[in-house]
Amino acid sequence: MAHETTSTSLPENAYRKLEPGEEYKPVVPGNAPLPEVTPYSVIWGMVYAVLFSLAAAYLGLKIGQVFEAAIPIAILAVGFSTSLKRKNALSENVIIQSIGGTSGLIVAGAIFTIPGLYILGIEANFVQVFLASLLGGVLGILFLIPFRKYFVKDMHGEFPFPEATAITEVLVAGEAGGKKAKILVKALLVGGIYNFMVEGFGLWKGRVSTIMFDWGRHIADKVRLEFTFLTGAAVMGLGYIVGLKYALIIASGSFLSWWVFIPAIYYIGQYNPEAILDAAKPIAEMMPLEIFQAYVQPIGIGAIAAAGLIGIVKSRKIILGAFKLAAVELFGKTKSSGESEKTDRLQKDISMKWNMILLFSALLGVFAFFLIGVVKGNWFYALVGLGIVMVISFLLTTVSARAIAIVGTNPVSGMTLMTLIVSSVILVAIGLRGDNGILVALLIGGVVCSALSMAGGFITDLKIGYWLGTTPANQERLKFLGTLLSAAAVGFVIFMLHKTFGFGPGSPLEAPQASAMAAVIKPLMTGKSAPWILYMVGVIAAIILEFVGVPPLAFALGMYLPLHLNTPILAGGIIAHLVTKSSKDEKLQAARKDRGTLIASGFIAGGALMGVLAAFITFIGRELLKLGKDWSLAKAVGTDAWEAGNCTLFGFLDSEILGAVMFFLLLYYFYWDSKRAKVDV
Repeated sequence: MAHETTSTSLPENAYRKLEPGEEYKPVVPGNAPLPEVTPYSVIWGMVYAVLFSLAAAYLGLKIGQVFEAAIPIAILAVGFSTSLKRKNALSENVIIQSIGGTSGLIVAGAIFTIPGLYILGIEANFVQVFLASLLGGVLGILFLIPFRKYFVKDMHGEFPFPEATAITEVLVAGEAGGKKAKILVKALLVGGIYNFMVEGFGLWKGRVSTIMFDWGRHIADKVRLEFTFLTGAAVMGLGYIVGLKYALIIASGSFLSWWVFIPAIYYIGQYNPEAILDAAKPIAEMMPLEIFQAYVQPIGIGAIAAAGLIGIVKSRKIILGAFKLAAVELFGKTKSSGESEKTDRLQKDISMKWNMILLFSALLGVFAFFLIGVVKGNWFYALVGLGIVMVISFLLTTVSARAIAIVGTNPVSGMTLMTLIVSSVILVAIGLRGDNGILVALLIGGVVCSALSMAGGFITDLKIGYWLGTTPANQERLKFLGTLLSAAAVGFVIFMLHKTFGFGPGSPLEAPQASAMAAVIKPLMTGKSAPWILYMVGVIAAIILEFVGVPPLAFALGMYLPLHLNTPILAGGIIAHLVTKSSKDEKLQAARKDRGTLIASGFIAGGALMGVLAAFITFIGRELLKLGKDWSLAKAVGTDAWEAGNCTLFGFLDSEILGAVMFFLLLYYFYWDSKRAKVDV
């Protein structure tokens, strides 16, 4: 049989449904494979897994959004292979982004839950964070593998796979991808240096508010209304990728909370001298942030929970399909793809036998983790925890995969919130409550969240491999390696950032989702009254939003997150709109938008990485000072001045005004550089 040759572009039928009898032939033919698992691909994949885990964890803990690492990793992989003149590197680059892409998936599973322990005053150690992330990621891989053939081959053309499409196009672009990598690296340096000036040297304020002016202070005092925003490059870059539509929806949720609810609650509270709903003090004595934390965030929590439930109800057909598919694949008599198509490497998975052995081992590991590391020898509690993890992860794994395949977004935070509520009710019913119950419930949530996040992201990798012609079994085996490295990196960075800054309200790292999880679980586990009235207001708001056609989850996140986190997202969305509309030529519009996406990705990655570096330097400096080391470096990075941004420029421009000026200069640079795109003739 003659060997087919590797194509330089995707086949015409890559994205459409196949006609009866028609076959999809990938870029790399099955009988002419390119190098896949090589020292080059494995080492670079490992490097990206660690680096982007650090960056994604920092950014997610700061603003509650985990940026998708797979696209910038794919661009960098193509760029480096091109600059090194490495031939036939397409399949290697698939492996690199597959290993490295585990970073964002594991990060999402960890930061949405684990910091909630620290927020509630419960110290989780590195091993607990690491194992919760590792075991959850492994379960997500193993639960998904039996469904690979269904999602990526049998349903060819049925699902759009938006994220997988974008990554595949980058990988196929080849030489064009190398040029794109230069733009990305430059933006990474600009965004990284900019953010380090803020978070490292403190040359200007990272957060700006209207209360820096007398008139702004007067308004805040009188009606509890203020406008505030972060000046960082990373958050603004995220807004560009989100786009104006969703940036406006998210920001509108914040505007409702900060400019309607807070002033209204303050106005009503002036006539009641008593503290209500277990608040620390009367409303009349609270500033805007205090009112927001005590009364408005619970409304946002209710809205988030309801939005998650609405999403589940709307996906009921998908859930029923997942049950049927699971039964056929795991308990039916049909052969797995790995068994029935052994001769076709393009459909070769880890065998079902080994998948089940590994799955049993992983579940045994979860049980041992709970028994030894969490409930301290109580077999009954450990079995209950295992049962919750196993059932929920199994039921919702394919739901996550379908969500990614259809819309490119995984509603993992909503599903995890429901997991925590279910877990808390069960654990309280068996007598496990208080701090011990909170620890068990949040670690259960961490394992489940990691599993669901991994399942959703992994189906993207497998679809990319299907389009391009990579061996699925290689992707599946190496995904475990990426999971191990990402879990270790996430455990390290969460532990370090906790020791350096702490998490939750009042900290530079507010960990929004984890704060929400903590706020929901505490009253359930301690027997204290929860603000159910405020939760119900949020539930009703989400239902109304659904009826009027506004995405309730995006709006609810805006209601819950502090205003200063969402305003730079809106700024980035506005830049995206202006760049897209800057020309009437459609090809030039597309080129400018794509260049802006690369710049935004660089801002996100560079800003987040420098944020981690600044935190690490501060952490080391403080530790040196504790040890009594009289070093100039320790004095520089270990003082409050390092983080406060209290300097002035030439004695007359204070750091907060300077922060606003620098932020608007960065916005202008972003717009200007995006417009420099040219259309290739």
